[in-house]
Amino acid sequence: MTLPMEVPAAGLPARVRIHEVGPRDGLQNEKATVPTAVKAEFVRRLAEAGLTTVEATSFVHPGWVPQLADAEELFPQVAALPVDLPVLVPNERGLDRALALGARRVAVFASATESFAKANLNRTVDEALAMFAPVVARAKAAGVHVRGYLSMCFGDPWEGAVPLPQVVRVCRALLDLGCDELSLGDTIGVATPGQVTALIDALTAEGVPVDVLGVHFHDTYGQALANTLAALQRGVSTVDASAGGLGGCPYAKSATGNLATEDLVWMLRGLGIDTGVDLGRLVATSEWMAAHLGRPSPSRTVRALSHQEP
Repeated sequence: MTLPMEVPAAGLPARVRIHEVGPRDGLQNEKATVPTAVKAEFVRRLAEAGLTTVEATSFVHPGWVPQLADAEELFPQVAALPVDLPVLVPNERGLDRALALGARRVAVFASATESFAKANLNRTVDEALAMFAPVVARAKAAGVHVRGYLSMCFGDPWEGAVPLPQVVRVCRALLDLGCDELSLGDTIGVATPGQVTALIDALTAEGVPVDVLGVHFHDTYGQALANTLAALQRGVSTVDASAGGLGGCPYAKSATGNLATEDLVWMLRGLGIDTGVDLGRLVATSEWMAAHLGRPSPSRTVRALSHQEP
């Protein structure tokens, strides 16, 4: 296929690492239970499509996110794949479970706002950071890479607009704890490109290196790709996305699907930016998962390519 036509733009990264969140963030909000074998096959197919980072699962209490209650069963089935397999760990108990299975990349999940910290972790922002401190310290001592997710960076369903200094403070705190990278989350999908640019500029002004930043956009208002491009123009080269556009957030009901990995790859391919992803195999994987879920993929690229004549 000769489309999209490649027309590079100045000032963008030559390569983008896609942090694929479909198996974790994409499936955690599904109403029907997805069998462990299907999840494992999903991870394998994503790896075979060329994604080098595939977030496999979350070691949370089963009562919090029942859809990911099979983490101990799932992780050994995919651990030998030649890709990075981050897992979410909310506390020291979650870290213990992940380390026991040989996980080498973990993530903690903080909030930029008090309301979401209360809803998600039943703690204040600072109490959550204090809870993460030993998790990060122990993970680093074990030689494990730590990602810090930060939710509600651009807007909160209870508090509205989130002041930039508030976001910068928590980002700085996560780095000071020892996180290797940060993912800036637009959890309810309200960000616009100017806001994205302003936040990244505010972070770099406070000494946060742009190469530790990733972005995580939801497409609630159709802004995810525009926001991603704004981040790329500021030097960000890690972008979170979910195959087929799966996902939401069980603690923020206004959060709709994540940026679809296929839509992201299509845009990046058109810009001449390397991802290493085989778009055809990725689309086929999302069609396969959509069939298991019993509904069509929300990804525009999946829908467009799956209806083309061979």
